Amino acid sequence: MLRAIRAGWKARIEEELRKIAETNGQVSLPELIVQTPPKVELGDIAFPLFAQAKVLGMSPPALANELKNRLDAHELLVSGPYLNVRIDMNALALDLTKAIREEGDAYGHNTTLDGKRIVVEFSCPNTNKPLHLGHLRNDSIGESISAILKANGAEVRKVNLINNRGVHICKSMLAYRKFGNGETPESTGKKGDHFVGDYYVLYNRKAEEDPSLEGQAQEMLKAWEDGDEEVVALWETMNRWTLEGLSQSYERMRVSFDHYYYESETYRYGRDEVLKGVEQGVFYREADNSVWVDLEAIGLDKKVLLRSDGTSLYMTQDLGTAIRRNEDWSFDSMIYVVASEQQYHFKVLFHVLGLLGYPWAKDLHHLSYG
Repeated sequence: MLRAIRAGWKARIEEELRKIAETNGQVSLPELIVQTPPKVELGDIAFPLFAQAKVLGMSPPALANELKNRLDAHELLVSGPYLNVRIDMNALALDLTKAIREEGDAYGHNTTLDGKRIVVEFSCPNTNKPLHLGHLRNDSIGESISAILKANGAEVRKVNLINNRGVHICKSMLAYRKFGNGETPESTGKKGDHFVGDYYVLYNRKAEEDPSLEGQAQEMLKAWEDGDEEVVALWETMNRWTLEGLSQSYERMRVSFDHYYYESETYRYGRDEVLKGVEQGVFYREADNSVWVDLEAIGLDKKVLLRSDGTSLYMTQDLGTAIRRNEDWSFDSMIYVVASEQQYHFKVLFHVLGLLGYPWAKDLHHLSYG
């Protein structure tokens, strides 16, 4: 409805501009730009008149006043070189309510994005603890954005990346192996994700007393990546417990996904891409064998992509996940719904994908909130 109001005022003002141009012997004028005023007291819609005034040989303020007098509408106000519109919000609310009653569930639906395929990633929990309030906010935004895109005609694929590998996962595993005494969610009556989360908390408490646990967790990650059977078996068990608990939470919140990705599967794609980038000269190795990328082109410092022991980082797995998604379901754009703390991460991710030669890197977007 606001779009229609903007379009309506634009058409009315352009018609008056055409009349003024004809009077002055002008044939055509630059297209009228529609903006939003920087302050509420300046109205709700702004039309800058610099370009039109130049062609007409008038000062922008004089043209704004001329248009206001010609249109003679109480909604109009002049702000220097701008002709602004103040919307009657009470009338808009009444019109909006009436339209919703008449159109029902079809209200707001259109074909603006008809034929577009859009991936929306949100939630993305770790399998070492339960969902928290931040996930509730993120899931609400993700579901809302997906519904809005669908209402605009897009084919939307909601995806969830389960972060089920990494040193943080190994911390819960290490604490359970040392202090679990064979307990299970069933034996304790705890929800699976809460049960595993308790061991993550326990690890952090124990690590304050014994700093060597940090190195042990890193060694466990290396063992997992090397396929150690005992470590992998423990990982599978604790991941299953957590995922069962998360599934219950999603069901209660009525949050759903079209596809799940698992970091334990996609990080290998990322690692292969990084090694390929080294061969191509896109990335480079340091003396300790770690792999880095130079980010000077985007005004940043260098960034590590593989540790010296060959293990992967978040950036590595996100590279692999993005590539895998485009292979699975070729998209027109992909939206990452993630809080503003990760702005740096996504700026680097999109740039690195571009360096690797993926043309769709320009179609990736970080929906940042905070």
